[in-house]
Amino acid sequence: MRMNDLKPVSGSRPAGRRVGRGIGSALGKTCGKGHKGQKARAGGFHKVGFEGGQMPLQRRLPKTGFTSHKKSFSVEVRLSELARLPLPFAVSLEGLKAANLIPKTAKHVKIIDSGIISVPVAVSGLKVTPGAKAKIEAAGGKIEV
Repeated sequence: MRMNDLKPVSGSRPAGRRVGRGIGSALGKTCGKGHKGQKARAGGFHKVGFEGGQMPLQRRLPKTGFTSHKKSFSVEVRLSELARLPLPFAVSLEGLKAANLIPKTAKHVKIIDSGIISVPVAVSGLKVTPGAKAKIEAAGGKIEV
């Protein structure tokens, strides 16, 4: 058996109605399309959503963009911002909020490798990028997960 030998089972695919073959065929003359008009012509259909020239619904409604619900909860803190904090300072979620370095609504904080840090800091309970982790440990700090 080959792909070009495959055929549907006999009787499973009925032949389509032959239109325009006389009044006895039930689909003669106008072929079931009625008299005149756009839908009786060849290619006489319009695009999806067309409302006869009226402003379509998708253009009448106001545009509403995408607003991330997670954006306001995630904050990035630079190493240079940590270096300006008064010592001793515990770098944690509550400590950063108390220092007004992050908003009160922040739930997730990540320390990123931007700038230099020369003071030892103890980071606890925050995410840290690999580059920032290397610089903190090189300055004598420690990171607790």
